[in-house]
Amino acid sequence: MHQGPPISAFTSELSMATTSILVAGSPVFSFLVAAAAGTIAWQLFTYVRRRIALLAVSKIPGPVSQSFWSGNLVQFTSRAGEAFQRHVALDYGSVVKLHGFFGEPILYVADPKALHAILIKEEYIFQEANEFVGINKSVFGTCLISTIGPHHGKQRKLLNPVFSVAHMRHMLPLFYELGNKFREAIGSRVSDGPKELDMTAWLGRVALELLGQGALGYSFDPLVTDDPDAYGEALKSLGPELDGLMFLRKFAHPSEILPSWLRRALVNLFPPGTRIHTLVQMVHILDSSTKTIYADKKRAFERGDTGMTKNAGQGKDLMSILLRANAAADPKDRLPDEEVISQMSMFIIAGLDTTSNALSRILTVLADHPDRQQELRQELLDANAAVGISYDDLNKLPFLDAVIRETLRVHPPGTILFRVANKDTVLPLSEPIQIADGKFMDAIPVTKGSQYLVGFAGSNMSKAMWGEDAAEWKPERWLSPLPAAVTDARIPGVYSNLMTFSGGKRSCIGFKFSEMEMKVVLSVLLSKFTFEPSGKPIHWNVGLVYYPTVGEESNKPELPLKVGLYQPSVVN
Repeated sequence: MHQGPPISAFTSELSMATTSILVAGSPVFSFLVAAAAGTIAWQLFTYVRRRIALLAVSKIPGPVSQSFWSGNLVQFTSRAGEAFQRHVALDYGSVVKLHGFFGEPILYVADPKALHAILIKEEYIFQEANEFVGINKSVFGTCLISTIGPHHGKQRKLLNPVFSVAHMRHMLPLFYELGNKFREAIGSRVSDGPKELDMTAWLGRVALELLGQGALGYSFDPLVTDDPDAYGEALKSLGPELDGLMFLRKFAHPSEILPSWLRRALVNLFPPGTRIHTLVQMVHILDSSTKTIYADKKRAFERGDTGMTKNAGQGKDLMSILLRANAAADPKDRLPDEEVISQMSMFIIAGLDTTSNALSRILTVLADHPDRQQELRQELLDANAAVGISYDDLNKLPFLDAVIRETLRVHPPGTILFRVANKDTVLPLSEPIQIADGKFMDAIPVTKGSQYLVGFAGSNMSKAMWGEDAAEWKPERWLSPLPAAVTDARIPGVYSNLMTFSGGKRSCIGFKFSEMEMKVVLSVLLSKFTFEPSGKPIHWNVGLVYYPTVGEESNKPELPLKVGLYQPSVVN
């Protein structure tokens, strides 16, 4: 058998070749030295640039850190954080430096040009935080709020037409039908005289039913009787449970890569009865319920009819529209069944507390301003808005529009939305900001991994744009042309020069649905009932969505108001 040269020979040759390559002055040696020097120089340049960026950001005004461990995050996100959020939004300017974990700077951004860059122009750079995407995927599956980039774009492309004005027009009669049931349910409680009712609970019930029938073609609640639904109860409870686990979201994203058996084992490390176990049980109910509803819905669609268990909506609901759109779409644009199912509970959760709690806030403000309440009531009565008018006529009621817009401006339901930069860039500003050393900054250096809070309230109540009375609730401001400073600012929100529903590709896809829901509910309620404060202290709490409680100690969402039948002959 032939044998090659010994290993020692190869080693010797390799050593000689390496020596000849690395000998000083050789072309290869010069190239390696240049490459190493270039790499070191680039790393040094990157390090210096990021330190300069951090130094610049550190000079932006903002509140002092409350804690080395959590900075200002507890102040901003705790249920008692409303006053601090308004302090950040109103008292520092269009860009505010907050402190995150271990002192990491987080910028609160309300400048319209910077918001346009974050949400629209460079949206691909400023993405949702991993923990936000992770927790949504764990709870709902692969849906609109748990995908980013092209995957999100594909889902949005199919879903956008589902929320068109044409479909809102088709659903309006259904909304009025449910509104009349709601009015009947409230009327039966106050037929013998004014009574204190928990309007947050009632508005949650009607919002769930409007969403159930309008979005899924599924009835959760007959309204006129008390008939709880397990799926509906899980949906109503999900938001508060997620609020209680806000800081555990940091660990949601890594858990996606773990096998299901290991995730179950990790959950079982928590004591029975804790929030994490309750959340897991809710997710199981959501998953099994949506799969059952979808299977019934798809069978009905394939048969060409709309019949199904607890069916509602007569095929005009969003899921029926989505099924038809998905079937008609180009095969490459279609969503798999799993992704369609994942949208179902997401639709409900995204619109449930946001709309019902916004309505709670509107009724609270109207109860505190009886003259405005009567002014709105008269407009609704004159238009016969409670009886059922067209979509276009409903949107032509100026004071109804003004009350809703002004409440959403001053009291946006959700105020915690983070974005994380995935590469270095520069954030432009509409107007220079003054920093700690007295100098002015007209752009903000952005480093990869840095975090940004979308300044909903800061933009909505900017004195520079809305005037000195920007923080006051004044619906009449919408009955005249808006200030030129507002219209010229090109605020990137999708709704009425406001940031309440966000903007860009990840804005609230269902804001027209929510607006129509609020208008119908207010039309049927105010035409029939009066609302007065109960005398109990109402405290508004920060969460995924702001919610009311009686006092600051209680954590039960609750809004007691004195509700009575409206008597036209009585002067309010």
